[in-house]
Amino acid sequence: MCTHSPACPSAAAPDHDAARVSTTHPEQGWSLLCNGVVVFEDMGEILPDGSVVAAHRSLPRQRSPRHAVTAA
Repeated sequence: MCTHSPACPSAAAPDHDAARVSTTHPEQGWSLLCNGVVVFEDMGEILPDGSVVAAHRSLPRQRSPRHAVTAA
């Protein structure tokens, strides 16, 4: 699919996310890479063969609730 020089990594390559974006829809949260991979905001992916890479964006840490100090 890629016509760039040098060519982008194939969808089967470990670094397939390094391919150039060919179409982007930020309002919908996804982009199509020139190697046929669809990448989502949460870092999930759909590969051209239909297989899915689960989302792998780390979520922010949850803070423990602050407790009010009461006067005795």
